[in-house]
Amino acid sequence: MLLTELMNENIKKFGEYNLLYYGEKTYTNIESQVISRKVSNVMRSLGVEKGDRVLICMPNCPEVIFSYQGVLGTGAIIVPVMYLLHENEVNFILKNSEAKAVITSSAILPKMITATSDLKVKPKVISVGKPNPADLLQTDLDVVEWDQALLAVEPDEIQVEMNEADVAVILYTSGTTGAPKGVMLTHKNLYANTASGLSLRDDKDDRATTIGVLPLAHIYGFGIMNGMLVLGSSVVIFSKFDAEEVFKVIEKYKVKSFAAVPAMLHAMLYHPNADQYDLSSLETVGSGSAALAVSLRHKFREKFGAEVRDAYGLSEASPGVASQRNNMPIKEGSVGIPMPGVKIKIVDENDQEVPTGEVGELLVQGDNVTPGYFRNPEATEKALRNGWLHTGDLARVDEDGYLYIVDRKKDLIIRGGFNIYPRDLEELLIKHEAVLEVAVVGVPSERMGEEIVAFVVKKEGKEVTEEELIEYSQKHLAKYKTPRHVVFIKELPRNGVGKILKTKLREKLENVNLKI
Repeated sequence: MLLTELMNENIKKFGEYNLLYYGEKTYTNIESQVISRKVSNVMRSLGVEKGDRVLICMPNCPEVIFSYQGVLGTGAIIVPVMYLLHENEVNFILKNSEAKAVITSSAILPKMITATSDLKVKPKVISVGKPNPADLLQTDLDVVEWDQALLAVEPDEIQVEMNEADVAVILYTSGTTGAPKGVMLTHKNLYANTASGLSLRDDKDDRATTIGVLPLAHIYGFGIMNGMLVLGSSVVIFSKFDAEEVFKVIEKYKVKSFAAVPAMLHAMLYHPNADQYDLSSLETVGSGSAALAVSLRHKFREKFGAEVRDAYGLSEASPGVASQRNNMPIKEGSVGIPMPGVKIKIVDENDQEVPTGEVGELLVQGDNVTPGYFRNPEATEKALRNGWLHTGDLARVDEDGYLYIVDRKKDLIIRGGFNIYPRDLEELLIKHEAVLEVAVVGVPSERMGEEIVAFVVKKEGKEVTEEELIEYSQKHLAKYKTPRHVVFIKELPRNGVGKILKTKLREKLENVNLKI
């Protein structure tokens, strides 16, 4: 199905209802459609045509959803970009995608001005919010203010000929393993992912309100947009995460479920005012992006009475690959079983399937899998071989079909010829009473090939030494799997969706004098 059909089907099936909540503002589905159609008309007035790329970069707000719908309505391709990215990263994406237009916010406009400064052909820019006149004096960009642009047009109902194989989105990877790659996702890819996820819902699940606190300018934004249109649901959009504000919304709208990352769950768990709110409606929280510590799941369930369902996905799979299910027991350390319509297998370095229980690279196949990377045939050929997506993740499958993500293939540490999976050590260290967060990396060693370094964030008011953590590790793991060094750090570097940037941690070690 085309994503452009979902709004019409939603209105036909459910009539008018409140679709989006944002602060004091409320937008119905019909109001949202009118605004989106105006965006389509604005895009056409700027010369945007089918197949052109439009970069969308701003914090969470309803205009992100309106922009998605409006751009799709012209047959153009959405390029969602995290507003937290550095100017240089945005510059790379602009050049690689050759975006014809940009929709951003007035707060992010200065970054966009810097990111476009060396472009030979400048994109047209729409600013949500009135631009600062001082910013406009520093650029020759053609900047149009959102409200003015929409006032000047009527809703556009022009039908563009499209099919489900057309690219709807180019999502650039985080660049944690090198230059970002533009993952092309078609209408079919994204709808298949939505349909797969919704097929797992219980029959008793009715229309409800959820919370949109993860970045909409990411693959998550398409999942929540498509899902709520199909279900006739609503979403409360947060521009930034605030645990207490989340509590208020859960209480007010009787929220049953929403998606988060482990760092958010941790903040909720230890928030001093959590007990002041009625959170009894909350049944499940979906957790993704980063590994979920077993201890965090248990503590969250104990405190809030809600189950945390872990899942696994990646941009190239739109993103859903596997998830834990309401009707299946949770196996600790597992991300559940493959989503409906998704096939997986675990292979060795020769792409030969390994026996059940053995670790190898995870391969994925299904209608949700990308057709490739934008203008990058080499990367496409490397990732898509023999009809399978090679994820670069190390995993195993047990006898019941449960999937366990062991680590990123690139994060595997080989110390003295032995394979070491950082997650094993991370799961151990996080159990220590003084440890709040931890990330383990391998660093080059002339003697051992690689050595193990653990970056640790201590809990407030707790003290622990490097020696104590190393000794603690050696009490529970083989000595070769324990850290050579522990580096204490105030916070772990993360991207916009909570994924720990281990490349940044390795860079920090370049300025630290450690005996490796």
